[in-house]
Amino acid sequence: MSASRRSGTTDELGPDEPEPERDGPKGDHGPEGPAGADLLAALLDGMDAALCAFDAHGVVTHWNREAERILGWSAAEAVGRAGFAGWAVRSADAEEVERRLMSAMHAPGRQVHEFALLTKDGGRVLVRTQSAAVRGPDGRPAGLYCAFSEVHAQIDLERSIALSEALFADASWGVVLVDADLRPAVVNAHAARALGAGRAAALGRPLGELLAQGVEELESALTHVLAEGAPPAPAEIWVGVRTPEGDRRRCWRSGFVRLASPLAEEPVPLGVAWLFTDVTEAKQSEQEASLLRFRTNQLHRAARAAAECEDPAEAATVHLDFALAGFADHALVDTVAGGTHSDDQDTAAAVRLVRLAATPSGGPGPSLLTGRAKLPVRYAEGHPALQCVDRIGSVRAGAGSVPPEQARAWALARQWPPEAVHALCAVLRSRGRTLGVVTFLRGSGRAPFERSDASYAEDVAVRIAAALDLAGLADRLGEGHE
Repeated sequence: MSASRRSGTTDELGPDEPEPERDGPKGDHGPEGPAGADLLAALLDGMDAALCAFDAHGVVTHWNREAERILGWSAAEAVGRAGFAGWAVRSADAEEVERRLMSAMHAPGRQVHEFALLTKDGGRVLVRTQSAAVRGPDGRPAGLYCAFSEVHAQIDLERSIALSEALFADASWGVVLVDADLRPAVVNAHAARALGAGRAAALGRPLGELLAQGVEELESALTHVLAEGAPPAPAEIWVGVRTPEGDRRRCWRSGFVRLASPLAEEPVPLGVAWLFTDVTEAKQSEQEASLLRFRTNQLHRAARAAAECEDPAEAATVHLDFALAGFADHALVDTVAGGTHSDDQDTAAAVRLVRLAATPSGGPGPSLLTGRAKLPVRYAEGHPALQCVDRIGSVRAGAGSVPPEQARAWALARQWPPEAVHALCAVLRSRGRTLGVVTFLRGSGRAPFERSDASYAEDVAVRIAAALDLAGLADRLGEGHE
C-alpha cells in the first residue's frame, strides 16, 4: 500500500479549487514531494486521536489509523467519500451532522460537537469532535480537519485532569509530587501549610531543608516506592517541621503512589505522589490512653504483690519497683527524720531526710532498704526533695541542655546517680502528715518528666506512704509490746 493510501490522501481537493500548499491537506505529489507525503502519513498514523480531513466540498481527504480503529473503515474505504452520509452516519442524521461539521470552516477557532457515528459492522459510537478550518494560500477556507475520540475516553481524560486540579486546589490533605531526585515538584496548598513553606518556596528543595526530623524514614519510603511500587497500606511517619517558633513534631499518615509515563514502552518512573494527612492529635490520644492503661495495670499489680508482703517497708519497695517499668531509670525513698514533718511553717524545724530505699545504680535489680542506720542524707539547701516537703507537692528538676560533664556534676551535687539528668519528687503523705519524699530519676536517653508523669508519681507516692505509715505503726506497737 502506498503512503497516500496509508494516510488517506488524494491528489485533488476539488474540481475548481487550487491545490493548497503547506497550510492545507496535500496529496502525494504536493510541493514537498513523496518524502513529505511519507512524513505526513507517519505523523497522521502515529496520532493518539482519530483524525479525518475534508476539502471545501466536504470530500474526505485524510483518514488515519486511529479513525480506522474506532469506526472500522479503512483509509481506502473512507478517502474520496462525500461527507459521512450513508456510511459513517445514519441517513436521518446526515444533514444535521454535515451542517454542524462544515460550519467549522467559517467559524473562528475550534468547534466542539458530539455525534453518533456508525461503525463498519453497523454499531454506533458516540464521539466528541474538534473541528477547525484549514486555510489556503489566499487565506480562504480550503477545507477542515476533524479530530475525534470516543466520548468515554474523553470523559476519562477530563476526569483525570479534574481530579488532578481538585487535589492541588481543594484537597483537605497534603499532596506532593516528588521527582526521581526526591525533591518536591508540585505541592498543593494544604501540604505547603503543613511543611511551613509557600507552594513555590518548597519546589526543588531537599526534604532535609523542610523537615528537621524523620527525613531519613521519609526518603527511604520514597526510594522504596520508586523501586518496588506503592506499599500495601498507609504508613505513619513522625517528622519534625521547621517553624519560626522552633521544630514542631507531627505524625503524618502517608500514602504513596509511583508515577510512570504512559507514553513509554516500558514503565519509566516519573516520581512519587505522596499524599498525607495530619494524625498527630489522634496518635497522641492513642498513646496517652495506652500509657494510662499500662500504668493502671502496674498500680493494680503492685497492690496485689504488696498485699503479700509481711513487712510494710518491703511493700513500699514493691510499689517502687512496679512504678519504674517504662517510667524512670532510678528511684529513691527518703523519709523525714523523726517520723513526720510539721506542716506549720512557723514552728517547723529544718527538715532532715533519711534514705530508706533506693534502686541499685549501674544495673537492674529490686529496690533495697538502706535506712536501717538512719543516717541523714546531705541535701543542700534548695534541694528538690526539700522543696517538695516544704511545698507539700511535686517538684520537677533537670540538668538542661549541658555537656555530659556538667550533667554528671549536677547529679552528684544533689546526691543522685551520676547518669541522672531529669528528676521528679513526690511528697509522701498519710493521715495528714508528711512522711518523706520519693524521687524518680531519668537518664539522658529519656524525655523530661511532664505533668501527666507527676500525676502518676503522686499515685505511687500515696501507696508508698500508706505502707510506710503502716510500718511506723508496727514499729511503735512492737516497742509498746516490749
